[in-house]
Parts: sequence; structure tokens; C-alpha cells
Amino acid sequence: MCTAIIHVPTGEGPVRLLAVRDEDPARPWRGPGEHWPGVVGVQDVRAGGAWLAASPDAGRVAVVLNRKGGERLPDDAVVSRGTLPLASVAGEGLPAEPPMRGFNLLEAGAGGGSGWARVASWDGERLSTTALGPGTHMIAHDGVDDPATARIVRWLDDFRAAPPGDGARWYAPWLEVLARSAELGPDDDDAIIRDNRAHGYPTLSLLVCAATVGRSGTDVRGAALPGPAAWGDVELA
Repeated sequence: MCTAIIHVPTGEGPVRLLAVRDEDPARPWRGPGEHWPGVVGVQDVRAGGAWLAASPDAGRVAVVLNRKGGERLPDDAVVSRGTLPLASVAGEGLPAEPPMRGFNLLEAGAGGGSGWARVASWDGERLSTTALGPGTHMIAHDGVDDPATARIVRWLDDFRAAPPGDGARWYAPWLEVLARSAELGPDDDDAIIRDNRAHGYPTLSLLVCAATVGRSGTDVRGAALPGPAAWGDVELA
């Protein structure tokens, strides 16, 4: 039940992305780094795939968020969703019926004079793609800017009222929104920094990452939270 916030520019300018990763704390992972040749990202050690991946050469970034769907697939037929961000930044498309559990794949890149972004969603029955227009958007385990997602209803306007800056710490206004959101209990349905065990999932917020992709280059940085579902002084590097 990860969360991502993305800003698509009007005209020229980079795409900005901030994402919070929810995962089982017992599942090993490696923070942002070049864990694959020419690709920077957050690696799931168990399956070898990526939660978030970026290709500076291709000018692309992608992050995968779990959603319901695909439960009828037998376990031995399921392909890890961690393959998706790596395939995306390599420019590979999706099959019509991915052999996976449900997902939202958020993709962004630098093209022409401005950046672009889209979300590919698989619910186990249907694959759909949503192009994201200029502005700030938010996505979790449902649709883009979906009013069915409590944390989107609670916080999307706050992120829109705190546009990213232009400097190296462009994400600072969004971190301030995250800090305010963390004043909620982590099991609150409106929370972004989450303990999902109360909702039937063994995952907690562990990591926050910021990515930017545009004509001037691609950058990924991140930081582990002080503890599972815990907020504190977070400095992305």
C-alpha cells in the first residue's frame, strides 16, 4: 500500500516524484544505488527486482505500487512485480495480461521540451493506461487521484498547495506535508506513513524516495525512515 506523489510540468520542466515504500520489514532490500548496470533504484533483495528504478541514459523513472487483483493466479505462475520498473526504464512495454498480482506502474520520462508521466494499472482482469496531465497527482492502491483512497482525499490538496521547488531540495515542501501527515497514527486510514497490519497487510512504511527526470538529467535520492512506520528527521541522499 505504497503512496506516490508526482508533479507533471506545464511546458518545459522536469517531472518530480516523491514515493513512500510500504513493505514487510523482514523482507530484505537495498536503498537507492546502481544495483543493475546503468540503472539506479531500490532493490528487492529476495526477488532481485526493483521497487523504483531510473535510467539516467534513457531519461526514465518508474515505481510500482501494489493493488488488488490477480489472486486467482497460482503462486508458481506469478512473476514478481519488481520486474516492471526495470522493464519500463529499458523501454519495454507490458503484455496484455501480465502474469502478476495487481499493480499500478507509475512511469515518467523526459521527452521533447517537457516531461511526461502515465500510470499502467492491472487489476487481474484488465490492463489500462492513464496519461497524467500537468499538475500534481497522487496514487496508492486504487486509481490516480482516486476519491476511494482515504489518504488521497485527505492530502492531495495539501501537496498541490505545496509545489516542488527548483533547487536540489525541491522536495522539501512535500516532506513538510509528509511530516504533518505523520501526526496521524500509522494505522489511521488517512495516514501516508503507515502500519498496514491493522488493514490486513504485513507491511509498514520503511523508505521515502524522491526522483526527478527532465532535460537536465535524472536524479534519485532516498532515506530509510527512523523505524517502520516512524517519522523523524529525514534527509534524502
